[in-house]
Amino acid sequence: MSLINDVLGYFIKRRRTRIEEFKEFPIETQNEVFFGLIDRAKYTEFGLKHSFKDIRSVADFQERVPVSTYEEFYPYIERVLKGEKNVLWPSEILWFSKSSGTTNSKSKFIPVSEESLEECHYRGGKDLLTLYVENFPENLLFEGKALSIGGSLHPNPFNTHTIAGDISAVITRNLPKWAEYMRTPSAEFALLEKWEDKMEHMIEVCSKEPVTSILGVPTWTVVLLENIMERTGAKNILEVWPDFEVFFHGAVSFTPYRELFNTKFFPGNKVKYMETYNASEGFFGIQDDFDLKDQMLLMLDYGIFYEFLPMEEWDKEFPKAITLDDAEIGKNYAVVISTNGGLWRYKIGDTVKFTSRYPFRVKVSGRTKQFINAFGEELMVENADQAFSFAAKVCEVTVKEYSGAPIYMQSDNKGGHEWVVECSVNPADTQLFVSKFDEKLKELNSDYEAKRRNDMALDIPKMHFAQTGTFYRWMENRGKLGGQHKVPRLANTREYIDDLIKFL
Repeated sequence: MSLINDVLGYFIKRRRTRIEEFKEFPIETQNEVFFGLIDRAKYTEFGLKHSFKDIRSVADFQERVPVSTYEEFYPYIERVLKGEKNVLWPSEILWFSKSSGTTNSKSKFIPVSEESLEECHYRGGKDLLTLYVENFPENLLFEGKALSIGGSLHPNPFNTHTIAGDISAVITRNLPKWAEYMRTPSAEFALLEKWEDKMEHMIEVCSKEPVTSILGVPTWTVVLLENIMERTGAKNILEVWPDFEVFFHGAVSFTPYRELFNTKFFPGNKVKYMETYNASEGFFGIQDDFDLKDQMLLMLDYGIFYEFLPMEEWDKEFPKAITLDDAEIGKNYAVVISTNGGLWRYKIGDTVKFTSRYPFRVKVSGRTKQFINAFGEELMVENADQAFSFAAKVCEVTVKEYSGAPIYMQSDNKGGHEWVVECSVNPADTQLFVSKFDEKLKELNSDYEAKRRNDMALDIPKMHFAQTGTFYRWMENRGKLGGQHKVPRLANTREYIDDLIKFL
């Protein structure tokens, strides 16, 4: 290990002790976070309205504060956007994370306090490095540059004295000098507003840098890497960056992309893949064990208090949430958070399954608004990811993007599911691909299997195989290019699929 690795490795490993502590004492850690949040916010307007100063237990909190969606919580956020102080959180809010909002069609503005930046997002970044170094002590990660694909910033439309933008852009603008020195591209270009200009600069400049890691969303990383290979004439990315070590990925499931990265971009077994679970609202999880794919350690000391809604409670007017100590392995839960940015019992829209307790690890199973349940099949993104991965392996192709929706029952036909799929190359036998996809879904989801039995309620899936670039053109047409925007995988309506089919 080089000198720079020795020095940086020493400092980041100091966090390891704290990580081990909350793994051993998770409930106690969460209780400490909970009462710390309540104490900090007890004299805010929200805290006074809900009598935070009299709260003595989580049960008191749950009785006084309702579970809220963004739309229900927005009247408070709007006031913070307009510059009112001490509404949700005591410290001044100068930054807002703007999310594309996959739970609805509008953008969401999430307050980002100084505490949430330092105690959550930056701590998450440091712990990501800590856990990587812990797993791979002989790494040379810091010998090269870290590439990240971020968003852009612009004045808050409600108050020009504050700034709004993708959370990656907010983080980039506030990075310490040592971190800025180690990343590429420079903040000047990383924060360019026009996606095409940003991409062009990254292709030109980053292809000449000694990149050893990437932090980004798989969807847009694929676009960048394909363009770099085309521009340089390289057969794979290791010809461009021979010392590349690790792709830190998040925001969407890596399952549909894993084969593409392992064969086209980074052939062999040199490159590692490390999953993160972060969002505009906070940094939630990090893969700590490289033998456990798609499973992440829930980070419990980031100023976030977690609650979980069982699936049967998702759409109730007064849902009953559980806390960490009551979580069961294998069940689908909607995540509810209270944070050091002033979100209180806020439904972030993600669903998770616990894969272990002590330590508490989770895998992201989908979105509360991204599922298909038109016929009682309760199909989650997790099911579709695994089924597409299986079918692609059998047919020796790679699935790059997909989106699905129901086909509603009519007098002359049964119901079903319709999919648009973009592969590296189209399968030679498309019927085999569909058959294997359907077969795997039946294996993974007993409700789907019951509806498909003897074609009783659902016909075999209808699948369109799109040409390369279809999803990019669709997202571009929707004004949804960039790292903060994600392709909607599943919808319980035909809102997306009908529009997407027009691009075939």
